[in-house]
Order: sequence, then structure tokens, then C-alpha cells
Amino acid sequence: MRRILLSEKNLPKQWYNIQADMPKLPPPPLNPQTKKPVSIDDLKIIFPMSLIEQEVSTQRWIDIPEEILNIYASFRPTPLYRALGLERALGTPARIYFKHEGYGPAGSHKTNTSIPQAYYNKIEGIKRIATETGAGQWGSALALAGALMGIEITVYMVRVSYDQKPYRRIMMETWGAQVYPSPSDKTESGRRILRENPDHPGTLGIAISEAVEDAATHKDTNYALGSVLNHVLLHQTIIGLECKKQLEVVGDYPDIVIGCCGGGSNLGGVSFPFLYDKINGKDVRVIAVEPSSCPTLTKGEFRYDYGDTAGLTPFLMMYTLGHDFVPPGIHAGGLRYHGDAPLVSQLCHDGLIEAQAVGQTSVFEAAILFARTEGIIPAPESAHAIKVAIDEALRAKEEGKEKVILFNLSGTGFLDLSAYEDYLSGKLVDFEYPEEKIKESLRRLPEIRIFS
Repeated sequence: MRRILLSEKNLPKQWYNIQADMPKLPPPPLNPQTKKPVSIDDLKIIFPMSLIEQEVSTQRWIDIPEEILNIYASFRPTPLYRALGLERALGTPARIYFKHEGYGPAGSHKTNTSIPQAYYNKIEGIKRIATETGAGQWGSALALAGALMGIEITVYMVRVSYDQKPYRRIMMETWGAQVYPSPSDKTESGRRILRENPDHPGTLGIAISEAVEDAATHKDTNYALGSVLNHVLLHQTIIGLECKKQLEVVGDYPDIVIGCCGGGSNLGGVSFPFLYDKINGKDVRVIAVEPSSCPTLTKGEFRYDYGDTAGLTPFLMMYTLGHDFVPPGIHAGGLRYHGDAPLVSQLCHDGLIEAQAVGQTSVFEAAILFARTEGIIPAPESAHAIKVAIDEALRAKEEGKEKVILFNLSGTGFLDLSAYEDYLSGKLVDFEYPEEKIKESLRRLPEIRIFS
């Protein structure tokens, strides 16, 4: 069976909260001023209470409200595909499956959390949400959710992606969002960076600073984040929950689950329901794939750091390259983040998740092979997972083993064709961030350490 579909009646009615089952929870976020765990009052400045409750919950199953389910049902459950064309091209005995999250209206998995976040803000009377976006998938998804829920959306888009990907900006504006290139002159955080470097390419950390500052200084405005936080990864588990049901239809179960990893929402979404099985004794590998130019899990340190560049967010315990780390302007803009989700970081630290870093030329080589065998042009972020899926399939071929490989196709590449043009014309180069630059950034981390 090439395409495995579920009916609307099989749409999961609950999200899975891995905090109920983790052997060790990450240390709590800390208030930068007091160095003590953040309080509910700290979080209420920019988040609705419903999301704060999800952020700290250790309840295994969280009910999905009916209004959210009704919107989900317009595009979920998304298809699970058997990559038969890719398998034949590789000559592998492995069975390769991919979840097609680009099937949704915004073209990526981000809508799975933008809709709940807009919904919970709406029911608490919030009129506007400020956010950041890298390559534009999250900004597009939140712009759509804002249109559906009647909430104004302001997006600070990383400047290099704002310039590289104008059609994502147009998507956001079509759905009614106001989009600014970051660093911008709209916030003190942005103006400070522009004074130091008027041509700064921007980073997700800077864009987060601008969005948080915007939300904290306007009473009618909250902040929303498309990755990293616990409640975001919670909402994304609908991906893995559907995958489990779909694989049951064909009597299969993955040996390996793969996701690209920037902040962690895509990886957490596809893998957390399978990590529940791993924690309970199942033999399954989970692989996080990141760019070699932004090697957070593979070369970062596991310690407290700010989630943004200006130091406006709480300290988060995570793998980090340093909050002022500036990665090169690779086309996989959604993976250009200095840190990783605390949940993903803790699971990686405890050995439940593996991490690999890959260069962008090999990533686009894998994307081209996938496009020519499966007919789908993947987003550059998703192509990182494809690269490692191909590597694992070829390893299965060498070993003569019938492995089952599952990866998440987190988005389509229709609005990333300039990246493909650069690859096909030979303009793309690999960039491995220099070790001394990483060490320099890490030396500026706040001196708060927890050893385990």
C-alpha cells in the first residue's frame, strides 16, 4: 500500500504529553533576575493561562477542544506514504515511510500548534499576537490561525529569510498578518542590533527578542512560539499518534524514526509517541538531524541559556550554541536556532534521542533524489530528515536487513525554489561552523550550571 489514509473519525482526540513518562524532566525555566523558577505571574505577561497549564502539566493525555478538532478535520489526518520509488532507486530492503505534513493549508506541520495557540488566546480575550519566524513556515501557520480565530498577527521574520523567501511573506500578508524583517526598527531590541550592524542577517534569537518585547509592552498582545516550548511539542504529537494508527493498518512498526531538528517541534511531534514505547522497553531509534552550520545538539553544551538574543526570555535548560550565536544564512532557515527544546535536549542528554549534523549540499542532493522518485519537492528543513533516511536505508542494504524507517516530511518546498535554483546552478556550499567560533559564543553563556 503506497498511501495510507485514516478517516476523520480516526483523528486523535487527545495530545500526548511525554512529561508524564520521561525518566527525568528538564530543570525548570529560571527568572533571569532572581535565578529562581519562573512563576505563573511571570508567564501570564505574554501567555494565556490555558497554555501555561499545558506547559507545566505532567498529565499523559490532554483533551483537544472541539473547535480545534473541527479545524484539524479540514486537513487531518494527513497521509502516510510508503516511499516505494525511493526504495527502488536505492535498491534497499528497508521499508521507508514518510508522513506528509505539507498536506496542510499552510504547507507545513506548524498549523498543528498555531491553531490551538490562537484558540486559547482568543478565549482569553487577546486581540493581537506577536511572533517570530525563520523561513516563514511558522509565521504563515500563525497568520492562517489568526485569520480563522479573528486575531491580529504581527510577525518578525529573520531578515535573511525575509529576503530569500518573499512568497512566504506574501502568504502571511494574504492571511492578514503584518510582517517586519528582523532585526527591525520597531523594537528597542532590533534598533540596538541595527546600530551595531545595519546589515545584520538576523537570527531566530533576535526575532524572538523583538516579538517578546512587543508582547510584553502591549497589554492587548500576547506572544506565541512555533517551537521549543513544551506546549508546542505537545500539540505536534498528533503527527506521531496518527503515524502509529496508520502503521497498524499495514502491520508495520518503525525501527528508526527521523525528524529534522531546529527548535524541536517537528522531531518531537513525530517521535514522542514512539518514545513512549521506547521508554517502556520497545527497541526503536530516534534520530534528530540538524545542519552542520548550526550544530546545536552535536556541538552545543547542555546548560541554561536565554531563549533569545537580547536576554528577555527566561533561562532554559537546553543544548545551546550561545544565545548570540549567528549561523550562516543557509536556506533551511527554520533550523537556524541557537538552542533546542528543553524536552528534546533532556531526552538527547539521557540517550533516548540520537543527533546527527549534515551539510546542505548532501541535503539538497537527497531532496533532488526524493523529488525525482516520489514526485514531491520537500522543504529544505525536511530534506535533512530525507538525507539521513537515505543513509539508514543504504546501511540496511549493506547489512542485508529489512529495517522499517519513518521520517516526517514537515513541509513542501514550493516556496523554496530559489534554494533549489542555487543548488542546481552549483552556488550552494557546505559550511561547518568553526569550533573556535562556537567556543567563543559558549564563553558568553550565563554562569548557571546543573550537572547530572
